Amino acid sequence: MSAMSARPSPCDPALLSRIRRIVDERVIPLEARLLAEGWGATLPSLVEVRAEVKAAGLWAPFLPLEHGGMGLSLRAYADVSEVLGRSLVGHYAFHCQAPDVGNMELLIAHGTDAQKAQFLGPLARGDVRSCFAMTEPEHAGSNPVWMDTRARLEDGHWIIDGHKWFTTGADGAAFCIVMAVTEPEGPPHGRASQILVPTDTPGFRIVRNLKVMGEAGTDHPSHSEVTFEDVRVPESALLGPRGAGFLLAQERLAPGRIHHCMRWIGICERAFDLMCRRAITRELAPGKPLATQQQIQFWVAESRAEIHAARLLVLDCAERIDALGAHAARDHVSLIKFHVAGVLQQVLDRAIQVHGALGMTDDTPLAYWYRHERAARIYDGPDEVHKASLAKRIFTSYGLHARKGAGA
Repeated sequence: MSAMSARPSPCDPALLSRIRRIVDERVIPLEARLLAEGWGATLPSLVEVRAEVKAAGLWAPFLPLEHGGMGLSLRAYADVSEVLGRSLVGHYAFHCQAPDVGNMELLIAHGTDAQKAQFLGPLARGDVRSCFAMTEPEHAGSNPVWMDTRARLEDGHWIIDGHKWFTTGADGAAFCIVMAVTEPEGPPHGRASQILVPTDTPGFRIVRNLKVMGEAGTDHPSHSEVTFEDVRVPESALLGPRGAGFLLAQERLAPGRIHHCMRWIGICERAFDLMCRRAITRELAPGKPLATQQQIQFWVAESRAEIHAARLLVLDCAERIDALGAHAARDHVSLIKFHVAGVLQQVLDRAIQVHGALGMTDDTPLAYWYRHERAARIYDGPDEVHKASLAKRIFTSYGLHARKGAGA
């Protein structure tokens, strides 16, 4: 029996139904306040929902049982992620929001016992939040091995100096995992390391919360620009081996892309639902709803096909990762990243168009998603990088390099 023939099971339908009920009845109703009043005004209600989720045994579906989660496989969690993605704060309500998920996975796989006690325990319980600092404004994010942030070892301490931005959730985070060059003479993919930095460490500073499409970031959902100025942490703050920062980053990206892509599909499903409801209730003239227009019908049919196909691609990729590991699924990881991001943008654009002027307001979640999820085609590697890498691997399988080497 091949590894892929033992296909991981999807999530139990009864469990998904319980999760969907909480999202529909307790989480989605909070969106209006979030869009009108912001994160601070909404947080007390979200804290209540998170307590209910934990009491119901639905906390952190991705997290192993021994760390307080549900212990779902990647394939089963993919189903959950789609359901949670239907809400602006679904993943936060169930404690599986980025970048905390990836940081927890890194700490589980590579953290020392002391690091797990200090950082993983509080994070897994939901007592604190975290952030991940990798991207630098001075360098192209599409080349993550090129960075200026440095960490030097002196008298048993790492001294970190550098400049990062798009550090998601830094405002209010208890600690940061920072990528910094510790081996300047090493090979390109072996120069950086990951270091754990409590955000109250002297020298760690949030310069500003970045505006996204004109929307001012004022709290948790924002991305921050941060600086490290003679930040001093113990040598024991190193996460994993020296020079393994890039490998660890890649390790967290494969399952992370499953999480993101299924979240995007959840967004697509909510946008599709809103589009259809708007099309049958909004009339162009008495007795003539938008749904009678052929172009609207085309958009609905095309969206239905694209969402379904995208979902199947992602679930297939999740099964491959569960069965064969992330490296064996790297082509599929690239494929879903750019394909699902494109479907997401297309479906959101159609939904806004069907809503007309209403779609431009925050009376629905569509405009929020359009602002924030445009980045889907940029973060975790721009679409173009994934397409080029995938195409090169495909051509290599056809013997391109062998023919070139032979003078072809």
